[in-house]
Amino acid sequence: MALRLQRRGFQLCARLPDFFLMLLFKGCLIGAVNLKSSNRNPVVPEFESVELSCIITDSQTHNPRIEWKKIQDAQTTYVFFDNKIQGDLAGRAELFGQTSLKIWNVTRTDSALYRCEVVARNDRKEMDEIVIELTVQVKPVPPVCRVPKAVPVGKAATLSCQEREGHPPPHYSWYRNDLPLPKDSRTNPRFKNSSFLMNTETGTLEFSAVHKEDSGRYYCIASNDAGSAKCEEQEMEVYDLNIGGIIGGVLVVLAVLTLITVGICCAYRRGYFINNKQSEESYKNPGKPDGVNYIRTDEEGDFRHKSSFVI
Repeated sequence: MALRLQRRGFQLCARLPDFFLMLLFKGCLIGAVNLKSSNRNPVVPEFESVELSCIITDSQTHNPRIEWKKIQDAQTTYVFFDNKIQGDLAGRAELFGQTSLKIWNVTRTDSALYRCEVVARNDRKEMDEIVIELTVQVKPVPPVCRVPKAVPVGKAATLSCQEREGHPPPHYSWYRNDLPLPKDSRTNPRFKNSSFLMNTETGTLEFSAVHKEDSGRYYCIASNDAGSAKCEEQEMEVYDLNIGGIIGGVLVVLAVLTLITVGICCAYRRGYFINNKQSEESYKNPGKPDGVNYIRTDEEGDFRHKSSFVI
């Protein structure tokens, strides 16, 4: 019995330092302002309301100074300062629960970091802050799709799909004849005769060499957590390239050009391209012999000539 009491005494003495350390730690926390949030990463659809939670857990100051700041694109602006809402949130935000912030009719421009700062002058640790990241989701609008209308067999082809309104940025998926296409045609036996790769981040569908089986109606869907939208169906035709017909057509064109050239040469040699007016003038006004000047005088009433010599 005595031995058991002695052991308990030793155990109590061993626990005394931990007890005093705990009291000391609590004493240091007394009078220190501390903040917490029930949700540091709120996500909300556009045009709805959201609450940015900032709660004081410990403080000895009855009327602390509260500030909210918005951090976006490396710039910091006031949201709540000097006991009033500031900036673009004026008229659609308010402070509630002493320190939390409520925003109505949020828009995509409200997506940012928000910092809650509390200054308690009567506390040992006078200041504490907490950062909340707000994400406003925007449903995509119908994307813009570009599909080539006709592509010869064996040639490369690129289909594109772009959407710039959705937030966060959407992911893309392509469909052919209402069937979803895989990212890589080689991974699905159904598309073993195709050779394409799909980029779900950029929305491109690239064929390295199209086949007849790739003909069909194509459309794209852009989607994110807020919703999805699709573009209109567009037809892509894959046709055979008639090499024999192309060669025959080229030969026909060359033959026609040869005949035209020969005809022009024959017509030129036969004089069909000589200016008739110029020929008549040359016949009416024959050339004058060199060294003779024809002079007409009033007295003679006719022409006479005199010779001149060129030295």
